[in-house]
Amino acid sequence: MADAVDPKAKRKLVVAISSRALFDLDESHQIFKHQGVEAYAKHQEENEEVVLPRGVGFSLVKKLLSLNTKKNPIDVILLSRNSADTGLRIFNSIEHYGLNISRAAFTRGESTHNLVGAFEADLFLSSNYQDVQKALESGFAAASIVGSSSKDSHETQLRIAFDGDAVIFSDESEKIFREKGIDAFEENERKSANVELKAGPFKCFLKSLHKIQSSFPVENNPIRTALVTARSAPSHKRVIHTMREWGIRIDESFFLGGLDKGVFLKEFSADIFFDDQHSHCKSASQYVPTGHVPNGISNS
Repeated sequence: MADAVDPKAKRKLVVAISSRALFDLDESHQIFKHQGVEAYAKHQEENEEVVLPRGVGFSLVKKLLSLNTKKNPIDVILLSRNSADTGLRIFNSIEHYGLNISRAAFTRGESTHNLVGAFEADLFLSSNYQDVQKALESGFAAASIVGSSSKDSHETQLRIAFDGDAVIFSDESEKIFREKGIDAFEENERKSANVELKAGPFKCFLKSLHKIQSSFPVENNPIRTALVTARSAPSHKRVIHTMREWGIRIDESFFLGGLDKGVFLKEFSADIFFDDQHSHCKSASQYVPTGHVPNGISNS
């Protein structure tokens, strides 16, 4: 299981991303869906020199790779259901944008989730919902891309926003809310204010990201993080206590008490936002690139 891996023991941050998460392949995918694999392959070969538009995960990848140094090694792996032949257009586009991606796996239609562990990835981004689900079940941070590429992200600073329950933390508190209501949830959080929340699938990725962030001065740091949660006072106390216990600094925290998250994420200029609930992802994806994390009780 990925949770057993101590991020401190890892030399580098590894992000695995599918070709459809990195680039906008909607046109090609429609050909595949409606005309079949042969028409798709022909289309890709005929357009090998046509550069693909940027996808939902492009901004995240470009900024991560710009931070890649000997001190903070960062590796991006391309995992694609294309064949190596039809994937040539993808690598031509990678070269065009100057992305330092040298490792890739082309599975020709087979699932890619089993390769996430083989590459020791801290994060897996894909457009394939089933691959993401299976990666999460194996203990890896994974998200299914939603929405369009970033339009209003910060010019240089990498900005990543996370939901709390079922993403950074487990869904133990969310279960109480869904099964017993808001009053029972708030009572439990009051009683457990100083009890550390259990880890969710994105704890290790956040910890690895924080390690890189901490190697730079606080002022003008190239990475900025945010917690954007539907929680409100007094349930925020347990979250703050947990982050202190984990030794992780979050730069901005929004305890919205049920307010729409999208507007706040737009103001934060997130390169990507991770949330477990479809409704929040739908709202957020109108403004920023979004990754749906199909984890916990809200996805049962």
